[in-house]
Amino acid sequence: MRQIPVIENVLSANDAIALENRERFDRAGVVVVNLMASPGAGKTSLVLRTIEALRPLRVGVVEGDVASRVDADRVAGAGVPVVQINTGGGCHLDAPMLRAAIQELPLAQLDLLLVENVGNLICPAAFRLGEHLQVVIASLPEGDDKPLKYPALFAQADAVVVNKIDLAPHLDFDRQAFRRLVTGLNPRAALFELSCRTGEGLSDWAAWLRRFLNRGTGGVGHVE
Repeated sequence: MRQIPVIENVLSANDAIALENRERFDRAGVVVVNLMASPGAGKTSLVLRTIEALRPLRVGVVEGDVASRVDADRVAGAGVPVVQINTGGGCHLDAPMLRAAIQELPLAQLDLLLVENVGNLICPAAFRLGEHLQVVIASLPEGDDKPLKYPALFAQADAVVVNKIDLAPHLDFDRQAFRRLVTGLNPRAALFELSCRTGEGLSDWAAWLRRFLNRGTGGVGHVE
């Protein structure tokens, strides 16, 4: 008799709940985006800039962190509904965590839900949440070799955002080499270069999101 490894059982159970989450999002008509990045790449800054760029569309946020609610408090200051998930040491969000969090959100009154995952480029790749879109955020200070070091996440992303391009004159980051690495792993991924500090490039990112919001959940289908 074949014994199923525990990790397979865990992922299978997670995927079943992710599918339930996805069905709930579709019924509510809300597009859900899973934002993944290393600590310090600018996830929360991108969340805040996205809320601003998409007004008057209705945006909600789920903040994932190991501890504290610092980022959730920043987002709440933007006047949008936000729920904090503290993993207590866990390196990623999972579908059951998100299922619990969305009980506190008015899904039917939202157009877009941004889920800021825990800062990590490894674990989030394995755990579906029920999202429609997966986005990886990198930043110039991290170096241009991140797709080589963490290929799984880049290979499955719907979009890759390169943040902090305002620092380009001060850093040795080869943007063309980074783009080639991403394209080699995932030729279908959209790639955006922007600065949350200056606002450069944010309009292209916002326009990409608006395409999916205008299309509705019926036209967004990455995660099954």
